[in-house]
Amino acid sequence: MVVLGRTSFLFGFLLLFSAAATLADAKVHYHDFVVQATKVKRLCTTHSTITVNGQYPGPTLEVNNGDTIVVNVVNRARYNVTIHWHGVRQVRTGWADGPEFVTQCPIRPGGSYTYRFTIQGQEGTLWWHAHSSWLRATVYGALVIRPKEGTSYPFPKPKRETPILLGEWWDANPIDVVREATRTGGAPNVSDAYTINGQPGDLYNCSSKDTVIVPIDSGETHLLRVINAALNQELFFTIANHRFTVVGADASYLKPFTTSVIMLGPGQTTDVLISGDQPPARYYIAGHPYQSAQGAPFDNTTTTAILEYKSAPCPAKGISSTPVMPPLPAFNDTATVTAFTQSLRSPSKVAVPTGIDENLFFTVGLGLFNCPKNFHPSRCQGPNGTRFTASMNNASFVLPSNFSILQAFKQGVPGVFTTDFPANPPVQFDYTGNVSRSLWQPVPGTKVYKLKFGARVQLVLQGTNIQTAENHPIHIHGYDFYILATGSGNFNPQRDTAKFNLVDPPMRNTVGVPVNGWAVIRFVADNPGAWLMHCHLDVHITWGLAMVFLVENGVGELQSLEPPPADLPLC
Repeated sequence: MVVLGRTSFLFGFLLLFSAAATLADAKVHYHDFVVQATKVKRLCTTHSTITVNGQYPGPTLEVNNGDTIVVNVVNRARYNVTIHWHGVRQVRTGWADGPEFVTQCPIRPGGSYTYRFTIQGQEGTLWWHAHSSWLRATVYGALVIRPKEGTSYPFPKPKRETPILLGEWWDANPIDVVREATRTGGAPNVSDAYTINGQPGDLYNCSSKDTVIVPIDSGETHLLRVINAALNQELFFTIANHRFTVVGADASYLKPFTTSVIMLGPGQTTDVLISGDQPPARYYIAGHPYQSAQGAPFDNTTTTAILEYKSAPCPAKGISSTPVMPPLPAFNDTATVTAFTQSLRSPSKVAVPTGIDENLFFTVGLGLFNCPKNFHPSRCQGPNGTRFTASMNNASFVLPSNFSILQAFKQGVPGVFTTDFPANPPVQFDYTGNVSRSLWQPVPGTKVYKLKFGARVQLVLQGTNIQTAENHPIHIHGYDFYILATGSGNFNPQRDTAKFNLVDPPMRNTVGVPVNGWAVIRFVADNPGAWLMHCHLDVHITWGLAMVFLVENGVGELQSLEPPPADLPLC
């Protein structure tokens, strides 16, 4: 029998007490989300808009690292819906991830589902959004994760914090827009406005009375949590006469650096500090497109909000004081984007995975399907009588329609997916050159790639010049990853491996693959489940620019996916 000395007994008691105290600090946050049609007036027109709890954007969830979130979603809309918690690791809780027909079947009209998950080791800004058709155009909100109780930011605590959600507005029903594009095979209509916290701002019709005001005091520091919730557009973001200190992205801290402009692809978040160091006045906060696809139509408008100093002099009666307007980069200013993304670094040395088990190379880009013989020409309105498509490694992803991939994987249901997604392009070619038309038509299918638990993965994402080259924001569900390098042209391992940052690369959940270029990322497959990887331009996921990683269970309960919840929606 071992007798504990008084000191070791006391030490053991203190250890237990500190563990219990840590658990006690973690809270459980309960929320109800009612998905419903709500009358929303923008650009002079009232639409029946799908919202959460009648709010557009939806509610901001505020938690601390270590807390648990329980959200009961009730669907009172006429469309199927799911909610994705963008960037949340969902360790062992893949059933709560949300992408329709990947981790769950949709919540049908009249149905409900409770999402339950814990935030583990993430701090900063994430967000949530619908992951069914194009509902996320209006069904989205911020997810703010503060440091654990008793700990602090790795930068001076700001006096204020404001989520800034950049959105995209159609003067139409977004579901009708995507359905029409799917019918015709052409590109969908572009949006009519961009928004900041749901409002287009002063430069649009019928909008200026509702322009968002962000207050600031002279001398104070303000943390802006910027989220690109736009459906199909990468966006530049800036504030007149103010510089940003960038301190985080995608709920990972960064080595602080200053810049006057940032760029976010859809899905990405960036935390910036601003100082009230300018003469008290009103300054425009502005966002407008980064458009890397040459010749493709896009919404070329500018959304604004106003940074207003509380001590700003009131304008004389009857005179409006126009805020200072910032210069914005040219729509195609790739050099500014490159300079910004290459400034991102982790705060200190990180443990980059080495001893790679899975060396993967995926092409990402567009394609064109030849018009099927039984289709009327009105259904083939892509270039030269084709239908637009997109693919990774020549596989154009098709969502299942009667079963989710995760359910089929766990229950051994055959015929839902195949496990033959290629580790490399089936044909090697000059990816960013003049691509032969014989390579423009991908193969549709529901292909997944299996990963063993604990596999160390390196993935080269290679953009292609098929139809139109552009910057693709690629998001992986269930994982953060290190971005080792990005570059232009075709990735060449002999030449480009030397460019890898193996010391302090940034950690993100969404990487911009440069226009006609490549990105290299690494992660450890330590989270079992079915994890969607896709372009976060929703038009591209609609066309098939996606695939799924199936990560197998490891050893024991802590390396295994939890059982499905009892209320998982039926198919």
